[in-house]
Amino acid sequence: MKETNAQHIISLFEQWAPKSLAVDGDPVGLQVGTLNKKVTKILVTLDVNLDTVEEAITNGCELIIAHHPPIFRGLKNMRTDLPQGILIEKLIKHDIAVYAAHTNLDIANGGVNDLLATALHLENIEILEQTSSEQLMKLAVFTPKESTIAVRTALSTAGAGKIGDYDSCSFTTSGEGRFKPLEDATPYIGQANELSIVEEDKVEVVFPVSMKNKILKALLTTHPYEEPAYDLVSLEAEVNIKGLGRIGILPEKQLLGDYAQLVKQQLNVPFVRVVGDLTKEVRKVAVLGGDGNKYIQIAKRAGADVFITGDLYFHVAQDAEAIGLSVIDPGHHVEQIMKTGVAEYMTKVCVDNKLEVEFIPSKISTEPFQLI
Repeated sequence: MKETNAQHIISLFEQWAPKSLAVDGDPVGLQVGTLNKKVTKILVTLDVNLDTVEEAITNGCELIIAHHPPIFRGLKNMRTDLPQGILIEKLIKHDIAVYAAHTNLDIANGGVNDLLATALHLENIEILEQTSSEQLMKLAVFTPKESTIAVRTALSTAGAGKIGDYDSCSFTTSGEGRFKPLEDATPYIGQANELSIVEEDKVEVVFPVSMKNKILKALLTTHPYEEPAYDLVSLEAEVNIKGLGRIGILPEKQLLGDYAQLVKQQLNVPFVRVVGDLTKEVRKVAVLGGDGNKYIQIAKRAGADVFITGDLYFHVAQDAEAIGLSVIDPGHHVEQIMKTGVAEYMTKVCVDNKLEVEFIPSKISTEPFQLI
């Protein structure tokens, strides 16, 4: 195991939940302090408040990874006699950096919404609301037969040819290539000013458009020709589809009242609010951590029998009732599932990279509501 710095840890984290996934205007990323320092312990928390900061200090943490950004809107001042200023001052005095991963962690595969969907026993899980995707490109390159395997392998190693759950996908056809090197050329095959006819293969692979430069670099580094011939074509197909919320099905139908009890148990909350007939059977379930008021109609159009989300407004609840969509509201705080989820994921990543770092899930509840 080896020591590392905070920047390396966050680089590994952002391979899982890149900031580019966040919705517009979401202030994700480093919010307090610097990543240019050694880290040995990292606190993972839903919220950053004075209690969680004290927890980080007690545990000797140099970095906090939080789901909710402590600085959500731009600061007009930083008065150390007001709550937010007191919080930031304490972080700076104890040299504790704060990194926020909000909607990018909601959207990431295996992030908050996937953790919730798994906890709620959903199967055949899909995205509820798409937020981004990438187009595919196709590369077709002509190569002498003796170099086909080397070129195909280089393209695959660079990431081309991944289609769904399949890797190293390509298509090869054989034919004849014709070319005449000019006087200043230094051809791999043939002589200057003489027409050459060569047995060649045409290798075709697909890849996300964001990988274009990496794929072309692998091609040009490996291909034996001085001027390799290739085509690049944009495809309509989409890949790397990402989005907010999840929708799936239960192993078998359940009564709404019974499933509400399971939600309460699985998410470890003292109560849930329910909209709908408790004796109604439900099987298709949508879930969105945090405030999901804007997604009532989307859940209905997706065919959900019940939508699980937090912070349900009175009139939105009435709207859901009117369109026949049951809703279970376990509160916003259920996003605390990310504390153990992130700690476990990043612990494995760091072990795989032989990094000596401890991730500590916060034991502090930041739920502001009490049940009386």
